[in-house]
Amino acid sequence: MRVAVAGGTGLTGRHLVTALAAAGHEPVVLARSRGVDLVAGTGIEQALDGVETVIDVTDRKTVRRAGATAFFESAGRHLLAAERRAGVRHHVALSIVGIDRVDLGYYAGKRRQEELVRAGEVPWTVLRTTQFHEFAERFLAAPGPLAVAPRMLSQPIAVREVAAALAALVDGPPQGMAAELAGPREEQMVDAVRRLARARGRRCLVLPLRMPGAAGRPMASGSLLPTGPGPRGTQTFDQWLAEQRG
Repeated sequence: MRVAVAGGTGLTGRHLVTALAAAGHEPVVLARSRGVDLVAGTGIEQALDGVETVIDVTDRKTVRRAGATAFFESAGRHLLAAERRAGVRHHVALSIVGIDRVDLGYYAGKRRQEELVRAGEVPWTVLRTTQFHEFAERFLAAPGPLAVAPRMLSQPIAVREVAAALAALVDGPPQGMAAELAGPREEQMVDAVRRLARARGRRCLVLPLRMPGAAGRPMASGSLLPTGPGPRGTQTFDQWLAEQRG
């Protein structure tokens, strides 16, 4: 099957393209580097020629509500409209567990993305997952003797396992809201960042930060954890750390 991957050059997208090809599908990457601009709405319909399923794993690295909402609004509208005109039969969107319980600016953008998918004419599946193991890396991105990590209870998952789950959805019918996918074990983000720093030989003091406003309490108390039964990944954060050392 010819499957388009919106955001196919990003972290999740690269793993997803590999998983789709391994499953015998023909992945088509939708990215600006391939002549497709989702925000501007250019090059999309031509790239969807012969595509039966689109998997949207686009991302925008911003914590600002206005920027995140504007990105997912523009990209989502243009993509879904092009899919409808091209006769795409299944739209799959990657989302995040707990975005309707934690009021962060980025999550507002993801909520808007989900709203567009649900209201669209293309049959759809939304897969919400917990944060990836790689999420801890962003809190060590700045050099120096200090790093700040949020008080945040998470259940991180390997991005490869997320990509495999997304690729498997291609073979089935649209599900609406799929069962939430999470990692095998709960982790406190501050502890995870400290362990990552040690694994990388980084000498720094990791300071815990309580997120301000209404987001802080639910993040720290587990609102980003799955609330019901569902599929679980197998690779723990410590196993991922060992893989990084290797």
